[in-house]
This record gives sequence, structure tokens and C-alpha cells, in this order.
Amino acid sequence: MVRSKARVIRALALGVAAALTLAACGGQPASPGSSDGTGTTPTPGGTIYMLTTAEQWNRIDPQRAYTGEDLAFFGATITRSLVSYKYSTDVEEANSLVPDLATDIGTPNADASEWKFTLQDGPKWQDGSPVTCEDVAYGVSRTFATGVISEGPTYQIAYLDIPKDEDGTSSYKGPYPIDGKVVGQELYDKAVSCDGSTITFKLAQSVPDFNFTTTLGFSPVPKAADTGEKYDSADVVSNGPYMIDTYETGNGGKFILVRNPEWDPAFDTVRKAYPDTWEVDFGIDVQVMDQRIMQSTGNDAFTIQYGNVQPANLATVFTDPQTPTPQFAGRAVSDFDPYSLYLWINVEKVPDLKIRQAMAVALDREAVRLNAGGAFAGDLADGVIKPNIGVDYAETGWATDLFGEAIPPAGNPELAKTLIADSGKPAPTLKYDYPSTPVNDQAAAIVKASLELAGFKVTPNPIEAGVYYSVVFDPAKKGDFGSGGWGPDWPNASTVIPPLFTHEGGWDLSEVEDKDFNVKVKAAQTELDRPTQATMWQDLNKEAALNAWIIPTRFGLTQVIAGSKVQPVYQWAPYGSWPYAVMYVTQ
Repeated sequence: MVRSKARVIRALALGVAAALTLAACGGQPASPGSSDGTGTTPTPGGTIYMLTTAEQWNRIDPQRAYTGEDLAFFGATITRSLVSYKYSTDVEEANSLVPDLATDIGTPNADASEWKFTLQDGPKWQDGSPVTCEDVAYGVSRTFATGVISEGPTYQIAYLDIPKDEDGTSSYKGPYPIDGKVVGQELYDKAVSCDGSTITFKLAQSVPDFNFTTTLGFSPVPKAADTGEKYDSADVVSNGPYMIDTYETGNGGKFILVRNPEWDPAFDTVRKAYPDTWEVDFGIDVQVMDQRIMQSTGNDAFTIQYGNVQPANLATVFTDPQTPTPQFAGRAVSDFDPYSLYLWINVEKVPDLKIRQAMAVALDREAVRLNAGGAFAGDLADGVIKPNIGVDYAETGWATDLFGEAIPPAGNPELAKTLIADSGKPAPTLKYDYPSTPVNDQAAAIVKASLELAGFKVTPNPIEAGVYYSVVFDPAKKGDFGSGGWGPDWPNASTVIPPLFTHEGGWDLSEVEDKDFNVKVKAAQTELDRPTQATMWQDLNKEAALNAWIIPTRFGLTQVIAGSKVQPVYQWAPYGSWPYAVMYVTQ
């Protein structure tokens, strides 16, 4: 869900470079050194503020957080992993792994079915206790408790060598007792083991890029601090440079991070930890947010946004989709984001293929794109694999011949009516789920109008943005279709197709259960010849589009803006996010 690798990062902040290396000084950043290329020198101190329309975080739990901006923010502040991505404006460098809690980026055996990582002797939790191999093993184990730990990445379940039950679920049910007993712990302990500071992962198949996997949901959690489903609040324990001081949800609420006195930069070459404090302000009106940051007065000069510049303000901030106006040079950036945007269709509630295809061809995708900003919003999509992933992308024929005839950007309601007639069923009434913002409210009206031209009845269901995924992952609450977005977790469609269209993948909002498709997915995952594997992913992307499990809308382009006293300003490639770990304020 979270990234694309091959896009070009345009560092508009006059060639922003990575910030300074920290010296050992117990919970505090080192003294400043050379400039970062912006004409200013990174200086410790101050507060960076972040404004968001959400009234709470979607997830803080390190096994449950799974949106790019959240992974980037928490990964830079309170949550460390065995390995991390490098901070750089250069896309290739930024997408490379560096050691984090571990001493290197992992060692595989000959066929990459077993990986070892050795932890540093030095990192600590905020209470002063050491981060141990057992903490990593326990954190990884939590993902298997799918009834408790939901919404996060599930590569652990997919890859580790642990037997499956007849229903396809793991025979290990996680570390929490069920009827007074932990189920399958001995199976987990065979797959994940500690020998001193070295943790070994035994996999059910060859996974040559498994070390990339460990950036997602493999973070340690101390067993004594774990509160299960409730470990998603101010109780989350930090092993990063900051710790949670305040978490007040709701309109006007705040999330405040202060320095973790037990963090030692001698054991962390990834995070620079320049600000003394991070403050996230919840429930900010999106139009007010833009205006405050654009005006950049008072504390707003030290402010960044969680979200995008609103379409109404794009012409003020940018001269074109790549170039900020002189007033906002060095403060605004426009770049391809990680995401393919789409509408998911709940196959369990809309089981008829012809009905789903009718929904797909009826949608006025161009109006949806124009509502999001037109050229600033990106290009019309043709599937869930984005072109900038590299060799795994090929055109699906969505607009030309995938459905037997051309589908113009505004949709083809007449073909949709024909498909409905071919189904032999009346067009159903559909509930459309979406995270409520002014732009998304307008998009919902477009979705409703275009599908109703074909004969459907659509009931928009606006959901508070901060809890959207919590709702649509609840089968009792989710509607018939809804909005979504996904970016590859690393540059291979193995992190796109399986998560979105298999239950094992963990993000299957479409509720697909297709055994033949699953067999082809597994074959692609284990294919060692990369060009052959790429062709397999291309075919599966086309099959998913033809089955109308999703309706692709656009390949996203994102514009963001910062206050005048925040640096560096660029989109960090791994998550298409702010480069939180190297950001600082100027005076």
C-alpha cells in the first residue's frame, strides 16, 4: 500500500541533501555541521507542527500501521525496524536499505529461504530496558492474531514456514490465549528463533527480497507492555528518538511527541531528530489548513500538512504540475506519489461479474480526475500496477478493448446498460463508502451521478477520514463498493497483486476468493526469472481489471506545501512522504 520506487523525486528545495550525522550524546542530536544544500544549516531545537483533517491516527501500533505517511512518520520518530530506507533526494539511494536495529541488512542462505539478522547491542526502550531479539520475535508474532491485530501488513503470515489449517489460515494463532491457551506457539518458534542477538526467519519459500519485507510490521514490541488490540494509543512504547507525551483525539485534539531520553544516536544512523517536539493538530478544516501554511505566520511557519494542497489552491502555489510559483519555491513540491487510485467492489455483495463490469464502464473517471485537480491529480489509470514500478507494468487495454469496446474517460453508460441486461438481473442499489473530505464529497456525487446514468441507485456513505479503513475492514459495516489507493511496498508487484486480491495478502477490500487466481499468484511470487515474473504480474493485473474487482481511476500526482521555516522539502521516495527523520526548523 505504500510506495513506488521508480518515480523521479524533484527536490525543489534547491537540491536538498541528507542531513548531518549525529554524534553520541544520549537522547539529543549532535551539534550542527555543514549545510544541507538549502542555504541553511540543520539546527537542533524547536517544534514542527503537522495539520490534519483527521481526528485521530488510523493506527499507531507497529504491527497495524500501514499507510505510507504513517509508516514514514512513526518510523522516523518512535518505531524502529531491523532495517530502514536511506534518506536521500535521489530515488535510487532512497530506495536502498541500510541497517537500523540490526548490524547489517540481513544474510540469506543459498536459496533465500532462511534469513538472519543480528541486533545491535545498544538500542533501548523509553524505560531504559534493552531492545532484544525476543522483542522482535514477539512483535512479529502479533500479526498472526488476526482477530486482534488487523489492517496491517501480513507478509509474516504469507512467508514464514508455519503450517496452514484446512481453512487456509495459519495454524499459529498469535501470542494471545484462546480459551486459555496459546495455539501453535511451537510452530512459530520453529520458524522464528533467537540465538543471543541473532534472529532467524525460516520461510516456506524462497524470498530473495525478504529483507525489504522486514520494514513492514516486523518492528519489536516488548511483551510486558503489549495490551493487544488496545496497544494502539499513547501506551505505545518507543525505541526511537521521541516518545508520546499527549494523544488527545477529536476536533481540536493533539498528538505531541517529546524527546526520548533513552535514545542514543550512537546506535541510530538513520534518524537525525532535530526538533525538540512534534505536534500533530487534529480536525483542521482542509481549506483553513492550506491558507494557514500558505500565509506562514507565527507557528504556521514551522508547519507541514498531512494531506495535499487543495485543487482550488493549486494555481496559486504552482505554475504547472511540476513547478511552484516563485512565492512558494523551496516550500512546495509536486511529484508522482506511490499510489494507484481505484474503487474497490465488494465481490461478496456484488457477486455478478456483468454487474461489476457495468459499474466499471459506467464511471465518469475523467470527472473524478478533474475534481481531484485535473493534470495535477495524475493520469487515468488502467489497473492497480503503476507504470513507475518498472518492468511489472503493461497496459491492460482498459480504455480500448478490455471490455470489448472503447471506454471513453467519461464512461460508457450505454455499454453499462447492455452489461446489466446481459446479467439478467436488475441494476442493484449500492452503498458507496469513502473518507469524507470536501473533495471526496464532490467525487462521491460524481460516482453517484455517473452510475445512475446506467440505471444503478447509489447511496454515498461518508466516513470520517481517520477511521475509514477501520470501518471498511469490518464486514458488518462496509458497503458494496468504496474508494481506495495502493502503492507497492517495494519495486515488485508481489507487493501489489497478492495484498489486494488474496485473503493471505491482508488488504483484500474486494473480498476476492478465487482459487485459480491464487494459484497463479503463488506461481508468480516464487518465479525466479524476473522477466517471466513480470509478465505473470502483468497478466494478473489485467485479469483483476477484467473481473472488475476494482475500478481504476488515476495514477496519482501529489502536491504538498510546508511553512517557510521548515526544511528540507521533498517527497521521500520509499513512502512518497515528508522526509521526517531529517527535517528541522530554521530561525
